[in-house]
Amino acid sequence: MCGILAAHGLEKPAQDRTRLIACSRKIRHRGPDWSGCYVGQQSVLVHERLAIVGVESGAQPLVSDDGKIILCVNGEIYNHTKLREGLKTPYNLKTHSDCEVIIPLYREYGKELCNKLDGMFSFVLLDESVSPSRIIAARDPIGITTLYQGWSSKRPGATYFASELKALISECDNVISFPPGHVYDSVDNSTVRYFKPSWWNGDLDGPEGTIPNQSVNLTRLREALEAAVRKRLMSEVPYGVLLSGGLDSSLIASIAARETEKVALAQAEVRKKKLREAQSGPASPADTYHEIDEYATIASWPQLHSFSIGLENSPDLLAARKAAHFLGTVHHEYVFTVQEGLDAIPDVIYHLETYDVTTVRASTPMYLLSRKIKAMGVKMVLSGEGSDEVLGGYLYFHKAPDATSFHQECVRRVKNLHTADCLRANKSTMAWGLEARVPFLDKAFLEVAMNVDAAEKMFSKGAEQETDADGCPRMEKYILRKAFDCAPDGKPYLPRSILWRQKEQFSDGVGYSWIDGIKDYAAHEVSDEAFAKRAERWPHDTPDTKEAYHIRDIFDNLFPSEAAAKTSVRWIPRGDWGCASDPSGRAVSIHTAAYETTS
Repeated sequence: MCGILAAHGLEKPAQDRTRLIACSRKIRHRGPDWSGCYVGQQSVLVHERLAIVGVESGAQPLVSDDGKIILCVNGEIYNHTKLREGLKTPYNLKTHSDCEVIIPLYREYGKELCNKLDGMFSFVLLDESVSPSRIIAARDPIGITTLYQGWSSKRPGATYFASELKALISECDNVISFPPGHVYDSVDNSTVRYFKPSWWNGDLDGPEGTIPNQSVNLTRLREALEAAVRKRLMSEVPYGVLLSGGLDSSLIASIAARETEKVALAQAEVRKKKLREAQSGPASPADTYHEIDEYATIASWPQLHSFSIGLENSPDLLAARKAAHFLGTVHHEYVFTVQEGLDAIPDVIYHLETYDVTTVRASTPMYLLSRKIKAMGVKMVLSGEGSDEVLGGYLYFHKAPDATSFHQECVRRVKNLHTADCLRANKSTMAWGLEARVPFLDKAFLEVAMNVDAAEKMFSKGAEQETDADGCPRMEKYILRKAFDCAPDGKPYLPRSILWRQKEQFSDGVGYSWIDGIKDYAAHEVSDEAFAKRAERWPHDTPDTKEAYHIRDIFDNLFPSEAAAKTSVRWIPRGDWGCASDPSGRAVSIHTAAYETTS
């Protein structure tokens, strides 16, 4: 992923160039490898690059052969090779970038190209072949990548886009989070939805629609997730996996370990072949080794590396250690203290650009871990976000009154992922120029998992927990666990203690004293008098705890504008299901009972 900034509808774009480059500099942490700028008839496009694919030749903005189409992309297009092969008109690609194929796709399909892309992306495309020039902007279906759109009352004809809020806030007095699955077109100033999945129809801006009734096919579910991981190993730089020891990250790590082993074996065969050719042919050994290195799809580390973080002896550190040992990954674990986390919170909020308590809690250890990972030379990791939304894995889901409500809550959570877990995974890692890829949000996997009858996703907990014919508990995400309970090759994917491990919120799993430490610190920092007047200071979205007050106060100091505050969305469990407002897993009454049952 990278950082993009664009402005369209400027009267004198050449004069705005320096100022907009300065705005883009605020998000250079997203793209430390290179910067590029294009000035058009009434537009400026700036790009901050993090090179993952097409490392040597993929600098942006990308420009078409005739110089009329200019493109800035943040993200990865996993099906770029297939798209290139399927072009109706041959196109001379200048780079090895996975993103350049968007240019010929635009020429053939216009803004309808978005539905053909399989990946995570936000892009701005400028068409200078028409007058006035046209700009389209789009965001991936779920909002894995971040994108903001802004307007300025000082320049009423201009529209701005950027990967992060901080790049726009000095220019724009009206900013929104660009909606996922939508495309903007300057021709008619419209923003329309292009992503219309089969599992989310009817009112696409709400949870209503057809309720799926398909029985689960465990083999299909497993193969869809394996394919999602496989395509996300597309990389020319060292990569790894984030491993908390929970079900989601451990499954992703397990599949990635298997796929990495396959690639390593294939590369070994290629090396042997090249060496045999070198021994019988005229090529020099130096040329031969160069060809071998050029062929490699993984720059180094043919053995998978995994990374975990937590307080000393935290549940996640211990579980991740067990999972890593079982999978044979090269494992790296980092211990942080509550004080180190507290010290980092202002920086975390600066990068997150939200005051949501849940997101800040979970993002802080992820932010600290990302810094360690980047220091090792790794630029891409796989992560497990999305599973709980897709499969109803949060503990409060056990209170769903029926299958219809369960499915609608899944849809609502998936729809809002861009305000919470996707935002966290993107910005916590990209704060250090580290890209996170999320297989559970693969479009094909979503088609399978979200079309399963929600009655098969529902679960029981504590003393009421049921078991299946094999003695497996019908706990949260049962169908996912069951899909990987028996491997076709007879080799288990995970130890049973990990595959059937109780759900933990990430902010709980890194160590329970982390959340307790934040609460205690906020209680000390926020006076009773200030807290009593919180509604006067924030009549909209008033903080309901001293922790929320403290985080909101830091946010306001960093982003002191109403426009910035309106882009933040709070993550709150279902109050109408009788759920506690505290998003911590421990706040759910069945948490302890579930542990007692599973142990």
